Amino acid sequence: MSHTFYNKMWGEAQQALCHLLQQEMPDVPPKPEKDRMAAAQLLSTLYIRYLQIFRSLELAYDQMTHPQKRRVVRLVLDGVMGRILELKNELVELEISEFHYFDDILQDLKMGPECLEIPIPKYFIKEKLKVLKERERILSEILQRTGTQESETAKAVKQMSLDEAVRVIQVSERARQGRLRAKFMTEIYLEEKRERLAKLHGEKALDPEVAAPLIQKVWQGYIQRKRTKQHRETEMIFLGMMPPPNFSKVSMAEVLARKTESLRCQLQEQHEAEYQHSLTHIKDSIRETESLDMKETLQDQIRQWFIECRHATGKFPDFPDEDDGGSNVIFAQKTPEQVAAELAAKEEAKEKKKKEKGKKEKQKKKKKKKKK
Repeated sequence: MSHTFYNKMWGEAQQALCHLLQQEMPDVPPKPEKDRMAAAQLLSTLYIRYLQIFRSLELAYDQMTHPQKRRVVRLVLDGVMGRILELKNELVELEISEFHYFDDILQDLKMGPECLEIPIPKYFIKEKLKVLKERERILSEILQRTGTQESETAKAVKQMSLDEAVRVIQVSERARQGRLRAKFMTEIYLEEKRERLAKLHGEKALDPEVAAPLIQKVWQGYIQRKRTKQHRETEMIFLGMMPPPNFSKVSMAEVLARKTESLRCQLQEQHEAEYQHSLTHIKDSIRETESLDMKETLQDQIRQWFIECRHATGKFPDFPDEDDGGSNVIFAQKTPEQVAAELAAKEEAKEKKKKEKGKKEKQKKKKKKKKK
């Protein structure tokens, strides 16, 4: 599949998702559904549709090579997975059962039972592959230290000379010939024994006209049984109750598809590394070329802010504390009057707290004097 195909799949999934969101959150909120069956039908339909969107997004995310697009698809994919879990939980609470029957809905949507299968996202394993390999390495080291893992010692193979090899081949060949000779002599002995028994019992040889129908009968029975077996296997394969004869054989198309997937994985890693390198390079270049200009601009803004506050209030304000936001308060989209008013309000609140503390301390002192 090409990059265009997966981009198109992503676009179709996004359109279907927007349609579902409009259906779930209309402009005019719908009335609560009182019918239990109707509510279950609605939730089941949403569940199946979200499941199809999830399958499309998961495949597109797994095969895309563009780093920025993959990040956007990942955000949507995580949201869809969360919504599927929410719908599943609502269905369980509504039907009071972990198992649901979607036969009617699948028939209405013209889908098969395989559409209900929830695939495990491949990035679950791909993103944790390094962690899993590291765990295996640590586990193997621990087993080696404790001595539970048997060390495989390579056995030294003794090299055989030419004379010894010829002697071994001769011995095996003579043994093979002896076995064939013994088998042949056994067959001759059994044939002679059958002839002797036939002479003793006075059995006569069959007439060719009588023997021919018997042979034909046996042969036709064998051929018919073989044909019946082939027809039965063909029918079972057609019904899907038996795998085809070339089921275990990997087709050429499947080999090419696996090769393409591995190439896409390599491209994903390569593009991700280039993306991360570009981010650091751009940050460093901006820091080198524009850091001084940005510093001067910020200093000018701070000076201008202090001057505007002085013109508005008649005095220079105090620099905002770190708890109040520090310089972020200066660069906020607010007028000097608003900032000065906020700072004054905070100062008044602090003074009120101090006065309240002073009053409480005075009251405590008075109580202590009365007790004395």
